[in-house]
Amino acid sequence: MILTVTLNTALDITYRVRALRPHASHRVSEVTERPGGKGLNVARVLAALGHEVTVTGFAGGATGRVVQERLTATPGVVDALVPVTGATRRTIAVVDERTGDTTQLNEPGPTISPAEWSAFQEAYEDLVPSASAVALCGSLPPGVPVGAYAGLVRAARAAEVPVLLDTSGEALRRGVAARPDIIKPNADELAELTGSHEPLRATQDARRRGARAVVASLGGAGLLALTPEGRWRATPPARLRGNPTGAGDATVAGLLSGLVERLPWPDRLARASALSAASVLAPVAGEFERGAYEELLGRVAVTGEVTAA
Repeated sequence: MILTVTLNTALDITYRVRALRPHASHRVSEVTERPGGKGLNVARVLAALGHEVTVTGFAGGATGRVVQERLTATPGVVDALVPVTGATRRTIAVVDERTGDTTQLNEPGPTISPAEWSAFQEAYEDLVPSASAVALCGSLPPGVPVGAYAGLVRAARAAEVPVLLDTSGEALRRGVAARPDIIKPNADELAELTGSHEPLRATQDARRRGARAVVASLGGAGLLALTPEGRWRATPPARLRGNPTGAGDATVAGLLSGLVERLPWPDRLARASALSAASVLAPVAGEFERGAYEELLGRVAVTGEVTAA
């Protein structure tokens, strides 16, 4: 079982419009709703790859009930969300069909009380020993301590379960110091963490700060990975147009599935890169076009070298 943690779960609502124009009324051509938040998106991709996944985090209010009902209908995903008094947030994505661009509106999420945070920590510590890997994903809702991910990383490490951290800002800075097995920042998050806009230098700095492996997502330029086993770059054959909202989450799913399957790093990176590209073609985050994924997998260019730890 792979455990994904989404402290700021959401109901993802996607509107498709012919052309998005400021200060104008729009007729929506299609509406989709899915359980959302980064870890839930990761879980759906992992389940589609054939892995058993348990999701935890918080759920509350009418929106939270919808999220849990949708999770129940998702094969391969087990719901272990912790109830809270506040209402789960919504995220709104508006897709411009003419350009393929997406405009995102993200609510902040419910305020978590100290008692609710303690209940989550107990649930998490019960789940971790049964996991083959843990993914800690996304933003922190109001009320959750900024050092929350650092504590969750340490709990996973104490249970000898590999842990991947995918967050940003101060939560990432503190979480890295707890020595996660993998971090997966994008270029902006990596620059914010290290102060460097040069990807290789920044990944080296991030490793020195505590991460065992750093996999930087560089958009159309692919992935740059610095690990104890070596340094690699994975580049997709072409940049695909579509909805990029869940591309980073598909990358995380590829990395986690490769980890639990004990694939060598080049194969993990090829899978992660192909999944990320194929997810852009899917209508909503947490899905990918399987035919595109299988075709891209053999065409991702992975270059690099094995180095000493």
